Amino acid sequence: MTDVNPTELGIPQWWQFMYPLLQVTSDGSDWARRDLYPAVVERAGVPDDLRKLQHKSGKYIAEHRASWAKSGLVRARLLLAVRRGLFRITDAGREFLSAHPDGFTLADVKALPAWAEYEPERRQSSQSADAPGGERSSAERAPDELLDPVEQIEDGIARIEAEVAAELLMRLHANAPAFFEQAVLDLIVAMGYGGADGTATRTQLSNDNGIDGIVDQDALGLSRVYIQAKRYALDASVGRPDIQGFVGALHGAQANQGVFITTGRFSTGAKVYADSVATRVVLIDGARLARLMIRYGVGVQVKRTVHIVEIDEDFFE
Repeated sequence: MTDVNPTELGIPQWWQFMYPLLQVTSDGSDWARRDLYPAVVERAGVPDDLRKLQHKSGKYIAEHRASWAKSGLVRARLLLAVRRGLFRITDAGREFLSAHPDGFTLADVKALPAWAEYEPERRQSSQSADAPGGERSSAERAPDELLDPVEQIEDGIARIEAEVAAELLMRLHANAPAFFEQAVLDLIVAMGYGGADGTATRTQLSNDNGIDGIVDQDALGLSRVYIQAKRYALDASVGRPDIQGFVGALHGAQANQGVFITTGRFSTGAKVYADSVATRVVLIDGARLARLMIRYGVGVQVKRTVHIVEIDEDFFE
């Protein structure tokens, strides 16, 4: 462990591992995480002595930065999480690597549409009053030296959650429909629906009559929430006909409330229709789904807890 900035010692910044990572995975193999990071660090030309440098947590700094590069490439859809701990370059990744044979910058990756889809919302203190809607582009963010220590932590947490949210959706979309439906029910229960004595049931995959899950909010099942879970492509839109079909299924079950959840997004027509019908239909798109999973701890785990201290004024009085 060293108190010197690892970058100053010669370890590439995290995004600088993206290029060697795509180079390594361009062989077409499915790479296990435990093999991928050392191979990327070696391809990046990190000297042996720097490879052994560790964070306070015990993680090797170079490999940890390579892991962030991996997350960034997954977010940009240049790398695919085949399953847990296994990664493969995508067709888009091959094209991107071919278009940048001599390397690329983080700005090149951030220019991809897939990256911008899950840009985290900026806190109010860092928003520009001159920008439309008060929002600020990533290029206009204040550098770390202009933020106080707590703001830097908050900024870092926002970045981490954005990366995790993007990978959550990739993983959900890569799994089977049954897995996605169960994950959705797990989230609904984690949010408190179902209560202490309630139940959450996934319907049969065939002949489900447009209902993927049912949550009883009391032991007798007098209050029910009906769920429709659609594992759409991340850039695909759920249209009005799908919502109409769901409302019809709710009517068939004599239900007056339901939740439609997708990994994609909803068209304007779908949103307008959901707001116009008497049946209460809540629409949750991929971005909101990922945020809720992080908030309620579904599909994620707390890796590290940070304690922020300040002077106890009472102690000195």
